Amino acid sequence: MQFPVNIPLGDSFIPAHFIFETLAYLVGYRYYNYLRKHQHDAISTDHRLMIFIGAAFGAFAGSHLIGILEHPELLGKFNLVYFMGNKTIVGGMLGGLIGVELTKRKIGVKVSSGDLMVYPLILAMIIGRTGCFLAGLEDGTYGVKSGLPWAINFGDGISRHPTNLYEILFWAILWLSLRLIERRHEFTNGSRFKIFMATYLLFRFLIEFIKPDYFFNFGLSVIQLACFTGMLYYYKVFLYPLKLIKANARTPVYIL
Repeated sequence: MQFPVNIPLGDSFIPAHFIFETLAYLVGYRYYNYLRKHQHDAISTDHRLMIFIGAAFGAFAGSHLIGILEHPELLGKFNLVYFMGNKTIVGGMLGGLIGVELTKRKIGVKVSSGDLMVYPLILAMIIGRTGCFLAGLEDGTYGVKSGLPWAINFGDGISRHPTNLYEILFWAILWLSLRLIERRHEFTNGSRFKIFMATYLLFRFLIEFIKPDYFFNFGLSVIQLACFTGMLYYYKVFLYPLKLIKANARTPVYIL
């Protein structure tokens, strides 16, 4: 396979990454609407819209802020183009979380708004990371040099960890694990989203060690520091996992 992968369009082409990134938003949102129609939602449509707006603003700010901090040595070149050209999913998720919580506090919503979003977000992540893989070196989500049998040459002659594929595998395992748990048990309010966030932050914290990041003298990158902060916020997920499940309750089978 030649990287980056592009889709021919007459005398030009469209990057596969752009197509998959667009599909991630469209398919994820359509899946969310499908689930919302088939499940009870305690949050009104108007409040959902306000929460989405809060999440969007928070995700935009967090994604670009953490993105520009990924390479502190380049901050001297900071400008609008540099700001807009650097973004990261971890920053987007944490920034979106802050935006949602502030919005919910403002409008008085006390129930979880994230549980309904978990499966659509996982699907969107899988589609989006497929695009990242097809982008090769251009996307910057590849890993360091590796001699493993499944290492991939993304176009620079170096066999690398396909960390974007590792992430796709992580999302697939998480989806399957959540579904298996929910066949027998019912999560407490907000617990599905907490698991989603906590496990991904842990995954990213670990996977960054095999990515060509900028590491500080103490051995961690900006992404890892952000992940660690998020894991501290969700520390109860790791310390008290049994409290995430309702006692003696069985969840109805969700339509997926």
